[in-house]
Parts: sequence; structure tokens; C-alpha cells
Amino acid sequence: MKTIKLFDPFITKEEEKAVLRVLKSHFWASGAGIKNVKKFEKNFKKYINCDQCVAVNSGTAALHLALSLFDLKGKEVILPSMTFISTAHAVIMNGGKPIFSEIDEEILCLDSQKIEENINQKTRVILPVHFGGMPCDLKSIQKICKQNDLELVEDAAHAAGSEFNKEKIGKHGKAVCFSFHPVKNLAMPTGGLVAINSNNSKPILDDLKSKRWCGITNRKKTEYDVSEIGWNYYMNEFSAAIGLTQLKRLDKMNSIRKKIAKKYCEEIQLESKMPFEENCSYHLYWIRVKNRKKFVKEMNREKIETGIHYKPIHKMTYYKNERKLPITEKIGNEVVSIPIHQNLTESETDRIIKTINRLT
Repeated sequence: MKTIKLFDPFITKEEEKAVLRVLKSHFWASGAGIKNVKKFEKNFKKYINCDQCVAVNSGTAALHLALSLFDLKGKEVILPSMTFISTAHAVIMNGGKPIFSEIDEEILCLDSQKIEENINQKTRVILPVHFGGMPCDLKSIQKICKQNDLELVEDAAHAAGSEFNKEKIGKHGKAVCFSFHPVKNLAMPTGGLVAINSNNSKPILDDLKSKRWCGITNRKKTEYDVSEIGWNYYMNEFSAAIGLTQLKRLDKMNSIRKKIAKKYCEEIQLESKMPFEENCSYHLYWIRVKNRKKFVKEMNREKIETGIHYKPIHKMTYYKNERKLPITEKIGNEVVSIPIHQNLTESETDRIIKTINRLT
């Protein structure tokens, strides 16, 4: 019996041809050559209708760069604990302090009604995560930011193709961070992007492009200057070439994920599961089970891969403190991700559903 993968990128001959073109061009880094990175930035900007885009080498780099736009030394950033560790690391890397806020039990995104409990004079940024591709309550969070003079930076690592107010995620926060890891909806060998939304976006664009490449500015042939610290975060041409082909099919690929998610929602006989939402990209589909260790073991025995997204950050040694987040902690002990990707067949989704219903 074939193992059903938790994640599996969808590729065609077009990706193979794109990679071969880059290989033969002898220009593999961004900048010179066939300029796939620049083209990807342009096309993704058009796709989400934001003001500017800066492509980087990972979602982690995108978060680090985006938060570098603000002076976070001695300041606090409100974010969920139920997220990948990079969300919190990016705050620390910029000299800030992560303040973990409770999540909404229905969608696992920040509970907008609990955010204001954590706001004080040190608060600088609210950093929501569109968990699994489910749009968070952006309308309420935008209102909170405006009322308290705070910045909004979105972690949209799961949300390429998700929508809010009939617009693609990436249009609303001052900076919105995407990840194009191989398991993501838009897959690359490695990649990320910062979308910028600002009435004064050009200086922000220049700042991020400089920091993306070691702080280098004013480059003219062999001459250049460095006026601030930067990092080696640029996206390579291979990743951008694959990304360009993936972007053309992203909505179609996401529609397949939505179809699978709808079937899961209708047929899995569990009360606690990810709801169906037409505007979600469904990078993940999660369920909650009581005896997770036993459940995961049985699923493995049935050759169905599962994942745990995520262990709450505030329970990890580096971030551990006395703060209590009962909903996050409860969900952190029960949540299980099940396979959802474009390569799943109907018979495989049926097998997943039947197995889950039998085991739970």
C-alpha cells in the first residue's frame, strides 16, 4: 500500500524547462542574466495588487526584513504562540520582545478580542498569522492598530492565494511576509517575499533591497557603498524560475485544495476540525484528537503521514515564561495536520477520511 504524503509539491514539464534555461544561462544568482527574480517580483505584485514586492530567500528572511523597518529595541510585538518559530525569532532578531496572545479556537488565528489586553506603551507592532491559509480577523486588527497607533505586519507564510475583503492577502498590512518553501502552495526550492503597502513605498523598497544584499547601496559597476548592516537574503534565479511557473497555476492549485478541504469538513466525523472557508488557501488542514500520540501511531501504521503544526512557542525552552494561554495550550496538545495537496487522488482522500473516522 502506497504511503500518502502529508505534503507534496505539484510540478510539470514547465518547471523542468525553466530550471534548465537558468542552468544553461550560467546566471544563477539574482541581478544579472535573465532576471527571473525581478520578473517574479513584478508578477507577484500584480497578483496581490500591492504597492511593492521584495523577493528573498525564505519566509524567515522576509519576516526579519519586514520587522527591521521599525525600531523594535525595547519594544513589544503581539503575535500568536501557535505558529512556526520564525515568527517569534524575527522579533528577537530585531531587538524586540514577543508578547504571545491567545488564539481563536475555531480558526487558530489571533483572537482579535484578546489583543487589546496585551497592548501597553511598549507595544509597537501587531503580527497576526494566517494559520493554515485561513484569513485572520484583519478588519478588527486593522481597527486596533489605528486606534493605538500601531504597525501591522502580517505573517502570510501559509496564505499565498488566500483572500480578505475580495482581495488577495498581501494588500492590507504595511508589510506582508510570504514563504515559498517546497511544501507551500506556491513552491520553490527556497524563497520568500515581503509585500509593501504604503503611500511612501519607494524609500521602504530601497531600504529592504539594500538590506537584502548585505546593506549595499549606490552600486555602479564595481563601485558601491554600505551605510547600514544587511544580510545575504536575495532569492536565486532557479527559485524564481520555478516560482513564475507555479504562480501561473496558483489559483487552480488552490481550488483543488479547497475541494479536498470541503470534503474533509463534510465527511470527517469530528467536531473539532478546520472549518471550510472559500477564501482560505488551505496550506494545512487540521483536526483535533484527544489521544494524539496513539492516533499518529495508528495513522502511520495505515501509511498516512501526519504532522503537528505547531508546538506552542511559549512552551519552548528559549521562550518559556509564566504566561498562561489555556486555549493555545489545549489545542497544542490535540492538533494534527492531515494530508492536503494537489497530488491527492479521490481514492486517497476517501482512504484518509475513512481511516480517521474509524480511529476516532
